[in-house]
Amino acid sequence: MEINWIVIGVVAIVLIVLILVMIKKNQKEKKKLTEFLNNDFKKSEEDEPDFEDTVNEK
Repeated sequence: MEINWIVIGVVAIVLIVLILVMIKKNQKEKKKLTEFLNNDFKKSEEDEPDFEDTVNEK
């Protein structure tokens, strides 16, 4: 029984291409998520007093 190197080569190339496509897609999603988290965050009003300032005032 001989090893069919052509089939193994084609499968290896397809796997490498698939991995590269998945990495590229992951990087795009990571970039979109990072931009979303950095730009969509709205700081809420400060409800709690700053305790360091109140101590210094006394």
